[in-house]
Amino acid sequence: MTKFLFMATYTVEGINGLMKEGGTRRAEVIRALVENTGGRVESFHFGLGPHDAYVICDLPDQQTAVALATTIRAAGGLDTRVNPLLTPEDMDGALQLNMPYRPPGG
Repeated sequence: MTKFLFMATYTVEGINGLMKEGGTRRAEVIRALVENTGGRVESFHFGLGPHDAYVICDLPDQQTAVALATTIRAAGGLDTRVNPLLTPEDMDGALQLNMPYRPPGG
């Protein structure tokens, strides 16, 4: 499983739906959607800032993450972005890879 961070910003229609259904119900809908893909929600939080909702979840693969993000965005109500998350060990492994690179003009 791979860990992903979903960040969502509600549209006017989405905020109206949230106000009607409530935060707990929206979290239940997202949890069921993720679990239906074979994934697991680690945390769901609403925020006050650049995004209105943050979901950290484990998903089977990147294709599942893309399918979830595009399905949610296409349904309307939310502008959703997704980022893969790396463990410290993942970062250590990546930093050990030798990448030959020459910067512009270098």
